[in-house]
Parts: sequence; structure tokens; C-alpha cells
Amino acid sequence: MVTDFKKKGAIVPAEITDDLKSARTIIKIVQADPTCVENAQNIEQYLGKIEIYLISEGERRFGRAYVDEWLTRIDQASRKTPDDEEEKVRFISDLPREQKWIRLEPSAEMPLDKLVALADESNLSHKVQTDGHLLVHGPEKLLKDFVKKISADYKSKSGKEHQKVRNC
Repeated sequence: MVTDFKKKGAIVPAEITDDLKSARTIIKIVQADPTCVENAQNIEQYLGKIEIYLISEGERRFGRAYVDEWLTRIDQASRKTPDDEEEKVRFISDLPREQKWIRLEPSAEMPLDKLVALADESNLSHKVQTDGHLLVHGPEKLLKDFVKKISADYKSKSGKEHQKVRNC
């Protein structure tokens, strides 16, 4: 709606823009760590303030039909739930709690068989998922070493190895 206001020449106060940026930032934080209830309340406060301003100003400048259209869109957006596939990706069952994991997408530079071989060399467990990704899990130290091996192998294959420069 803010973008729509700007396209139509309406000025949006800096406070509203700042609140929108704050809400976006907190949403990203909640996506990373959904355990903090206080963050969800802050998001609601920011979005409520933004919505009140935009709806009242939208009706004043552009009419009731404009506002009704946006209220319908806001209602539909608030009812949407994440796709089941997206939820499956975020929750990995059957892994011991003390183990860390990484999910890799094979590529031309790092095909699936190469990733599996590196996981085996690193003494890590792995599983090919239905979408073709490779789930690798094990102790944190071994997993970090595995990532370093992949990185080194990728750099050597792609020619992106960085040369060290010494100052004389």
C-alpha cells in the first residue's frame, strides 16, 4: 500500500516508513528464532499503526472502494499459511538433538555422488531427500570440517582459489 501511495503522489510520513522497516526486521528475527513472544507483539503493534494510518489516509485520498480492496487483500494475506513443503524443509525429524545438520543442493560443480563421498570421508551420516537435496548430520566439529572440505573442493574446481599476497 505504501508503494501504491507513492505511485499516486501521496507522501508517506517517515514514521510510517520506519515502522514498516522495523516490522520487517522483527519478522526476520522471528523467522530465525520463533520462541520470543514479545517480538510477535511488537510486529502486531507496528503493523497495526501502519494499517490505521494507511487505511484512514487511503480512504480520505482515494475513496472507500480503494480501501475495501486493500482490506480484502490484507485479510487474505493474514489467512495464508505456509506451504506444506516449506514446513517440511524447516523440520527435520529422526535426528538426534545433540547433532547438527546441513542440507545441500547438488550442483554441476558438486554432484550428489561427490557430496556423499565427502560425507562418508568425514564420518557423517547422510540421507538423500525426496526433493534431491542431501541432508548431512553429525557432531558439530565433523560437520564444520565437512563444510571446509566442500569449500576447498569447490574453490579448486571453479578456479576461485584465492592467492595469498605477502608484504615485503
